[in-house]
Amino acid sequence: MTVLHLVVPHDIDDPARPSGGNRYDRRLADALTARGRRVVEHAVTGDWPHPGAEASARLAATLAAVTDGEAVLVDGLLASASPDVVIPAAARVALGVLVHLPLGVETPAVRAAERAVMRSARSVVVTSSWTGDWLGRQYGLADVHVAPPGVDPAPVAAGTPSGRALLSVGRASHTKGYDVLADALATLTDLPWTCTWVGPHDDLPPGPIALTGPLPPAAVAERYHATDLLVLPSRTESYGMVLAEALARGVPVLASDVGGVREAIGSGLPGLLVPPGDPGTLAGALRRWLTDASLRRDLRSRALARRDTLDGWDVTASRIEAALPTAVGAGS
Repeated sequence: MTVLHLVVPHDIDDPARPSGGNRYDRRLADALTARGRRVVEHAVTGDWPHPGAEASARLAATLAAVTDGEAVLVDGLLASASPDVVIPAAARVALGVLVHLPLGVETPAVRAAERAVMRSARSVVVTSSWTGDWLGRQYGLADVHVAPPGVDPAPVAAGTPSGRALLSVGRASHTKGYDVLADALATLTDLPWTCTWVGPHDDLPPGPIALTGPLPPAAVAERYHATDLLVLPSRTESYGMVLAEALARGVPVLASDVGGVREAIGSGLPGLLVPPGDPGTLAGALRRWLTDASLRRDLRSRALARRDTLDGWDVTASRIEAALPTAVGAGS
């Protein structure tokens, strides 16, 4: 059986710290195993992407334990933050890097080191075409393999007749645009609505959004089932897995037009797109949604159509497998 060493952050399964990258890594490992590949997981402790000396030493020891020539796929959060560890290892193992969001997108100062890591790898896998294009422009990478996230089949959401139930999923943070949504909603006090944000959050001032904190998968599914519109006001987004999760239930979306968001929602535009960091425009789009029943019906119909075109995780795994034997090599 062909072996693949998968190196991931230590909190991959921590219910208190959910993230799109962690969910992708877990579902990929499970899907590859189901396809008959032997996956050896290595969860490396550290405050990634700021590892410190101890975490870098743990990653170095993990890679050193891999037999020469065997295939290793390292989560980009770890690889990009550890060029002094990863680049030497690339001369000995068949190294692949799985990039969710390049660190250099938000931190230009790390681009030189991240470029060196990417160029040392035999295979670079990205989770969106947008990310692949970004790596091509910034780092000169010509051969990048795209494997978008899969999505699980789900029942069609019940929603509400009025369209008033709004939902956001992810870390309530500046990057995810929590402040933008709060400011937008503060201008809509003349309309009835509810808004819930599911996911981790730091101390935040009181506002119009109900914060649940992290929830188990079954509880998140219940929130999706009861919602009318998913709102993702991110300032940066390489894909937006929660968009696909909403569309898998026939729930329309309202999102910032950034990164790979258009890939996630599809060409049929089952939702509304607004510029990032613009509370006024976001408020205007929300007002349209809340006051225009025909718009809601149209977007709901488009979301249901998109639901039928979404790929599962087996497709994601097959795309990565297609990259590994030819670009990374297959250990045994």
